[in-house]
Amino acid sequence: IAQAFFCLLLCVPWGSSCPPSCQCTERAGAKAVLCSSRHLEEIPKDIPKDAVFLKLDANSITRIPSNAFRHLSHLEELDLSRNAIEKIDRAAFKGVAAGLRTLDLSSNRIRSIPKEALLALNAKLRLANNPWHCECALQEVLWEARLDPDSVQDITCHTAPREEYVGKPLLQVLDAGVNFCSVRQRTTDVAMFITMFGWFAMVIVYVICYVRHNREDTCKHVEYLKSLPSTQ
Repeated sequence: IAQAFFCLLLCVPWGSSCPPSCQCTERAGAKAVLCSSRHLEEIPKDIPKDAVFLKLDANSITRIPSNAFRHLSHLEELDLSRNAIEKIDRAAFKGVAAGLRTLDLSSNRIRSIPKEALLALNAKLRLANNPWHCECALQEVLWEARLDPDSVQDITCHTAPREEYVGKPLLQVLDAGVNFCSVRQRTTDVAMFITMFGWFAMVIVYVICYVRHNREDTCKHVEYLKSLPSTQ
């Protein structure tokens, strides 16, 4: 009996239970968790810790919260394409940034993304076919992240600061010399100038009021002294 129990302990795959809505298989000795087209609205909580490949594509996931994959230290490929993702938290991929090789976020509803969520990744990114708002953060992602070369042309400006950029590939807009980050910097500079001018104007008004008030007090004091009877 003791021998059978010891064998059972060795054979049980601790921590490797498969989510009921997914299928877990082996690929060349690496665990693949397949959750494609399962009508999921959020990322399953019980994904095996030893998962190397994780497919969550073609579901109805709307958000990637912070630390969503933190326990998956062996994860190398993550497919989140063809969902309804609109929001990605800054720490969404915390814990898997170092080992992740491929991250597919294509064909979602992503308009903007915190650059901190992606720039720490070494993974090859697929961001095509999202309704992107072309802005400085997206430009920085394009410059600094590892994007899949085959999908870069499909990163299109759905909205932009100027109408002429709408509908064009972001790479084409940037190649034409547009710099969304410098536009933001100029806007910030103008805002700072207006703020400083406002403070300066307030100081001037205060000084003028202070001088006028003191002048009126001085005049009243002089008039009062004149009204006093002179002493011999």
